[in-house]
Amino acid sequence: VQLQASGGGLVQAGGSLRLSCVASGSSFTINTMAWYRQAPGKERELVATITSGGLTNYADSVKGRFTISIDNGKNTVYLQMNTLKPADTGVHYCHAYLWRNGLFRNYWGQGTQVTVSS
Repeated sequence: VQLQASGGGLVQAGGSLRLSCVASGSSFTINTMAWYRQAPGKERELVATITSGGLTNYADSVKGRFTISIDNGKNTVYLQMNTLKPADTGVHYCHAYLWRNGLFRNYWGQGTQVTVSS
């Protein structure tokens, strides 16, 4: 299974970006997908999660600004980021918790850079 993230870029404060992450491969079932981010010099932190059934959870710092969604038919998770702040800058990673070959497994994408200028 591979996760391919896209949609990052450079945006001014107050702007918007939409990240996408596609899970590809064979014989898996999505349990949960999520977005994490890592700012320079800081640890990776959870941004938002979503179950295959659509239950969501957000970090306090992004509540009301970001929306995570999932298209189970396309094995794709999205992160709509509005009212971006310089503090949102960092590499954003896609994560998937999948059922495959009788086990739950964790998978990570390669990361996409988000830079918010003030």
